Amino acid sequence: MALRTPPLPSLSPATAKLSSLFTNPLSQTISDPNSTPNFSNEVNHHNSKTSPKFTALEQFLKRNYKEGKIITRHEALYLFDEMLHRNLTPAMSKFNLLLGSLAKNNHYLDVISLCQRLNSVGLSLDFISLNIFLNSFCNLGRSCDGFVVFGMILRRGYFPNVKTFTSLVRGMCMENKIAEAVRFFRKMGAFGCRPNVITFGTVINGLCRTGNPIAALKLHEEMVNGCGEFGSDCKPNIVTYSCIIDCLCKEGLIGKAKELFEQMKGKSIVPDVVVYSSLLQGLCNVGEWEEGKRLFIDMLDHGVPPNVRMFNVLISALCKGGRVKEAHGLLELMRRRGVEANTFTYNALIDGYCLIGMIDEGSKLFDSMATNDVVSYNSIMNAHCKNRKVDKAMSLYTEMTTKGIQPSVVTYNTLLGGLLQEGKVEEAQKLFSEMRSVLPDSSTYNIYLNGLCKNGCISEAINMFRSSENCDFQLGFESLNCIIDGLCKTGKFADAVEFFSGLVEKGLKPNVVTYSILIHGFCKEGEMEKAKGLFLEMEEKGCPPNVVTFNTLMRSYCENDEIQKVIELLHKMAERNLVPDDSTFEIVTDLLLKDKELLSLIPTFRVRTEKKQ
Repeated sequence: MALRTPPLPSLSPATAKLSSLFTNPLSQTISDPNSTPNFSNEVNHHNSKTSPKFTALEQFLKRNYKEGKIITRHEALYLFDEMLHRNLTPAMSKFNLLLGSLAKNNHYLDVISLCQRLNSVGLSLDFISLNIFLNSFCNLGRSCDGFVVFGMILRRGYFPNVKTFTSLVRGMCMENKIAEAVRFFRKMGAFGCRPNVITFGTVINGLCRTGNPIAALKLHEEMVNGCGEFGSDCKPNIVTYSCIIDCLCKEGLIGKAKELFEQMKGKSIVPDVVVYSSLLQGLCNVGEWEEGKRLFIDMLDHGVPPNVRMFNVLISALCKGGRVKEAHGLLELMRRRGVEANTFTYNALIDGYCLIGMIDEGSKLFDSMATNDVVSYNSIMNAHCKNRKVDKAMSLYTEMTTKGIQPSVVTYNTLLGGLLQEGKVEEAQKLFSEMRSVLPDSSTYNIYLNGLCKNGCISEAINMFRSSENCDFQLGFESLNCIIDGLCKTGKFADAVEFFSGLVEKGLKPNVVTYSILIHGFCKEGEMEKAKGLFLEMEEKGCPPNVVTFNTLMRSYCENDEIQKVIELLHKMAERNLVPDDSTFEIVTDLLLKDKELLSLIPTFRVRTEKKQ
């Protein structure tokens, strides 16, 4: 496999400090990065590691490496070039120090290029340099090339170590090849190699990142219990716990996340702000704000300083729950503790104030911000639109575009909904035409089509639907029911049926609302057989009628004095445990007014006692 890397960039001469490490420093030699000098007379001097020429260089490299002073990219490339062009080539260990420094600075392409240069001049990479080479490929998401180097390691008689395997596993996880990564991880034992906590953590992180919490938990339990094929040498650390708790919270498995949180504390692993933040976010996502507050207090009691993300999680949750006063109190606490609020903090509070109708308070906070972003504007504009003050919202839209703030699709969706709610169809059409740099999404078309239909612009809505057929997404009946309903209400029932049939032919699946609209239309037209036929068809196609569908059909039968058919439908409702609504009771009342003897034929409906979700 050919390994493609860019050529080395041209370098200016290094500093006098670096040049002085060589007895006879050369002038800059990398004038043409694509050219390769002839090293045929130099490559065989492998005993040069004892040469005094490189004593100062070796000391310089080792001292900087051990002290954690990372050599800069410029320095590393200069030193590499000087070392390679000396009459005596140093030992590979010196090159490894440079390669390691570049890798620590994430200059992986440079590492790959230099390793290839070493190969091209006949210098054989040792195990350390091969590991660095392999790791660089994997960190670039090129695990296939990493496996090529893995093959080189095996062919040269080296035994891959835990770093080798961890690099390859990380590379596969970066490319979302999680199943392959897990299988390779399980093969480590066959090479006589045991994973360490970093290897385990890499696999667990990959599983968590791709939404596999159960598999991640199983691997975590292997570590905790010392079971599995690798024994009990490796125990989870705070990074492992942090990763898996975060995943469980995102998947809504809060109970298990809390269990692991207690487990890590029981093992004397002190949770940090990252762990607390993940658990707090999870608790808030499921509405357990009180427990979230207790967790926050517990964190403060244990001396873990909350960061801005921690505050934001709690402020956002409180605002969404309408508890804006408490959220604002947290903003004051942030200030007292010296934690600087960011745009997200203010946006959450603005949105919170607007949700409970305190637009003036939200506006004051908006005005107090050093810089407003599109989210800030969207919150205020949405509040004005809901308050039927679309003109104020449009003024803010003009202000934000004047400031150079790019509107988002949410901006346009909000304003379109506000304008159409107020019957300002022409302004909405003009705004829609301004969406040049922002692509409309399915919500945009839903809002626009529904608004046009409610304003009686059915033809425009149909044209808009036809223009949307070239989009990357397909609108479903949820979006198109408004057109069918609009055609029915404007006396164009035949057109509604034709439109419906055309959509079905395109493979779109009608929902219960679609069927209910058309059944109502057939009933209104007096075509009861077609209405009944559509009622039966929806059942056959796996779309069970709801109480509205039953009421529509029963109302028409009742008006036509087809009492027996009404009774039959009531029994079908009872069999399906459908709960009657006010309209159903009105139909039953009308029946009893016609004939009180019908009471004995009316079924008993089950009363639902469970709380509505």
